[in-house]
Formats: sequence, C-alpha cells, structure tokens
Amino acid sequence: MDETSVVTCFLRNRGEVLLLKRSAEVGSYAGLWGGVAGHIEGESDDSADAAAREEIAEETGLLDACELARRGVTFEFTDEDIDTRWVVHPYLFDCERRDVDPNWETAETEWAHPTEILRRETVPQLWTSYSRVAPTVDAVAEDAERGSAILSVRALEVLRDRAGSFAARDSTDLEAGGWPALAAIAERLCEARPSMAAVPNRVDRAMAAAADDRTPAALEAAAREGIARAFRVDEDAAARAAEEIRDGTALTLSRSGTVRAALPAADRVFVAESRPAREGVGVAEALAGDAEVTLHTDAAVAYVLATESVDALVVGADAVLPDGTVVNKTGTRAAALAADREDVPVYAVASTDKVRTDDAVRLEDGDPTAVYDGAVDVSALNPTFDATPADLVSAILTERGALAPAEVSAVAEELRALSAWRE
Repeated sequence: MDETSVVTCFLRNRGEVLLLKRSAEVGSYAGLWGGVAGHIEGESDDSADAAAREEIAEETGLLDACELARRGVTFEFTDEDIDTRWVVHPYLFDCERRDVDPNWETAETEWAHPTEILRRETVPQLWTSYSRVAPTVDAVAEDAERGSAILSVRALEVLRDRAGSFAARDSTDLEAGGWPALAAIAERLCEARPSMAAVPNRVDRAMAAAADDRTPAALEAAAREGIARAFRVDEDAAARAAEEIRDGTALTLSRSGTVRAALPAADRVFVAESRPAREGVGVAEALAGDAEVTLHTDAAVAYVLATESVDALVVGADAVLPDGTVVNKTGTRAAALAADREDVPVYAVASTDKVRTDDAVRLEDGDPTAVYDGAVDVSALNPTFDATPADLVSAILTERGALAPAEVSAVAEELRALSAWRE
C-alpha cells in the first residue's frame, strides 16, 4: 500500500472558505470538492509549510493575500479503494481577497461556509481536515492578538460549525445532541472574553434568532447571518469614522480593524506603538501606502497632541458601557485626557454590538513578563485594557451614525433583550 503525505489548505475570507471542485484531469478524486491540496516533498514541518504555500500559489494565485492562521494536527486514514494511506497536514489561512485564479486541477471554485462540506460530495475526510483548524471556544478565549470585532466573528464561526455538524446528523433527539448542547457552547462563548462586549452580544443575537425553533439548523442559519451582519455593521462604522477624519490628521493607538479601515481617509496619521506588544507598528506599516504615517512611543502621545495639528484622536473599543464609558487598549484613557487638554475631539469607532448590557467594568491583564522578565526582584504590571470616562469621549461612531455617550443606554436596552434565551 502506498503512503502519501499531503497538505489540505483552507483559505478563509469573511467567515467562508474556498472550496475547489477537482477537474477530470487530476489523478484522484475527480469531480469531488476539496480544499487547496497537494503532495509534500520531504518529511519535515518546513516541507509541509512550503508545500502549503506552493499549492496556494499554483491553485489559486492568492498567496500574496494569505496569512497563516493555524496549522492543524496531522492525521492519517486509509482509502482501500485506491490502496493508499494518506497522511494529511491541515492548514488554515486568512485571505484578504476572493479573486481566485485556478489552474488545470480545478473545474469550479466557490467561497462557502465550511458546513457546506457536510452537504457535498467531497474528497475523503475533508470535514476532519477542516475540524483540525476550525476556531474553538478556547481559541477565542486565549487569543491575545486580535480585537473584539474579529473574535466575535470567530465565536459565531464556532457556533455555526457545531450547529451545522448537529444539523447534518439529522438527529431528532434534541436533548442528546441538539439545542441543549449548543446552548452550553453558546454560554461558554459568552463567558470567553469578559472585556469584549461584541462576543456575547453577537452570540446572543444568533441564539435569539434561533430560539423559537430551537434546532441546530435554525442556529446554523442564524450564525451565518450573524457573520455577514458583523462584517457589514463594522464596515459601516468604519465608513462613518472615515468621514469624520477625511483629509485631516488623526492620532490612534493599538490595533482596531474597524479603525484601521477608516484611517486611509486621513492625510496624515500618528500611531502610538502600543507597548508591550507594539501592535501599533503593524498598523503603521499597513497604512504606509495610504497616508503620511508617523510612529511614536506611547509616552509621546501628549507631546504629539500638543505640538502637532491633530484633528482627532480615533480609537477602537472593546466595549462601551451604557453610560458611554469606553473600554479599550491601555493608554486610551491617558490619550483622551491629553486630547481633552488640547481641545482635540475623541472618537471611539465601534458598531453598536460593542455596547455592554451592564455597567460592570471588566478588564483583562496581559502576561507581566512581557513588561519585565529580568533577574532582579521587580514586580511588573501589564494591564491590557483601561476605561475612558464618557465625558472625555466626543462621540461613539457606529453603523447608526454618531452617538453621544448619553444615547448609548438605549442601545444597551435593545441588546439586553437578546440575552433572554439564557433565562
């Protein structure tokens, strides 16, 4: 029996993955749907990584738009029909574009929700491959790199995948494998990131939409719609912010995807580096082709606001309390105080899904060794978030337009109603 090592790569864009229908010219599994796949030359992890990138380039033309999100655990299976033992190395890449340029191996391409794998004729074990790289509750809870907007989408992907898996089983035993199990997963997701309001709010919205039917199929559909809506409202909030800063000079800190989408509208952008993780460096580099960009230390925020003609301080928000208090990356409060001193308006850019339904300030701490890991007996503090009082915030820029802090409480009341499924 032949043993063949292969990569199976999933490209993800806006919550969907790229599926490729294999052409009649390929040597195996013609006419079946799969991911980007190919043989590995060599036995090392580096060989698998290289094969993954080579196959993405050859089969899609999208390698320049891809960033590795996750390597899955390798698994093996045997296909007796073709006398082959496959050793599969799964990969997940986030992809910025969808303009696929397939080669001769592909007859058809489609961006689809991964749960469509369960409803199609696919190459063997394709769902197993995806499951090895799919988002999980633990991944949402432990991710220290991404902001609340994208992590809330990841939470909805977890809910969609699990609901789709149950729905594909066509089980009528809801107590054993349906709504109660999915509700338990949703509860865990709601508790995964206490400082990030968008995660529970978007999970609540999907659960509320499916609460009448209480079936896996209804929840899968609601999660799919929730993913599409999340991208839509975040983009609308970014567009509102872009109008506020267009052709002006803005200062920002940390790495908010929503703010990042708005910043190219400015002529000049000052970016605080956001220690200790220095997320601002990546923001500055990404903006370099869109505006005149200056990167500076966090300690220089007040100096820049006092000496440069800054038109607005523009920040993201991991949560907005009902009274308009903004929870965001540490340093936001100090920046807002300095902006207030210089009469510079402060805009928090966030969809209304980031409004908390209670007034509790929930903050997360980072690893203190990121601040100091030396031999001397010195303690270190690494708060990840701080709270900026509402009186320092000029407006919350949302998909509904600019909200004054006093208007946020009405949004909180709407969102509170979505959590009734938990009762």
